[in-house]
Amino acid sequence: MSTSTSPDLVHDAPPTETDPVLNPAIDRSLDKTRLVENLPFWAVHAVAAWGVWKVGFSTAGWIWLAVTYFVHMHAITGWYHRYFSHRTFKTSRAFGFLWALIGVTSVQKGPLWWAHHHRHHHKYSDQPEDIHSPRLRGFWWSHMFWILAKRYRNTDLERIKDFARYPELRWLDRYELVVVVAYAAVLYLVGGSVALFWGFFLSTVVSWHCTFFINSLAHVIGRRRYATTDDSKNSWLLAVLTLGEGWHNNHHYYQRATNQGFYWWEIDVSYYLLRLFQAVGLVWDVHPVPRHVRDQHASDGRARLAGAAPGAAVTEPTR
Repeated sequence: MSTSTSPDLVHDAPPTETDPVLNPAIDRSLDKTRLVENLPFWAVHAVAAWGVWKVGFSTAGWIWLAVTYFVHMHAITGWYHRYFSHRTFKTSRAFGFLWALIGVTSVQKGPLWWAHHHRHHHKYSDQPEDIHSPRLRGFWWSHMFWILAKRYRNTDLERIKDFARYPELRWLDRYELVVVVAYAAVLYLVGGSVALFWGFFLSTVVSWHCTFFINSLAHVIGRRRYATTDDSKNSWLLAVLTLGEGWHNNHHYYQRATNQGFYWWEIDVSYYLLRLFQAVGLVWDVHPVPRHVRDQHASDGRARLAGAAPGAAVTEPTR
């Protein structure tokens, strides 16, 4: 196998020793999660449970849950992740903003915050500088507590200059709460308490934890096709729950690809939707994994990360 440097993969730069975000050892107090400061997060869980008990189970409730979950999961996996974080395809500014807006209603913060932290994770995946490594900080930290820590609340726009230049995306990051409250109000006006509790509160909690599973479980359980320099694994169950994100080892092996299910039997619903958008001209330059890259793994299911030196590979977003 060739080990020459690929244009899609670059060597990691050394961490910035004086940056408290990149070097947690500088100030561990930033990692503390305070209950009072994070009451909204826990309140959403409590209201979801109380609300579903209050309004009861119904066909309408399940429909609200299924539809809102599906739309939000695609907004996160297809757009926050594959577009804003990795830029694996292209689209118009208006269509990108539409999906960024939908992504904000999933209550996972703005697209700039999400992409900034995700790019950092890929640069240092399961290394000491990684934001959410279950290997280094434990399961629950990687699953959700890192999000609640003071260290990771803000967005460093300098680290995501390619999208931070758009004022509408900066607005979404700044006024995410306004968008979320407006969305919840619209659901209530359209569908009453059932839509509010099933389509907003419960849907938000379920989509949160299914998304969080990719940071936690997908680095703990599953199978490894490629010997990446981290602990990423493939899980068909997580792939079903997250519309394709469960093929996590595939993704860490070749992050340039729009598809994360590399073979036809690896279900990747978000990729199918993006191909549909491509067919009608709403997105373009979709990049499926090249066959020669996909098949660069030995019979025992292990291979070096394509085109990169051991221990140092990260995909640069396309320009």
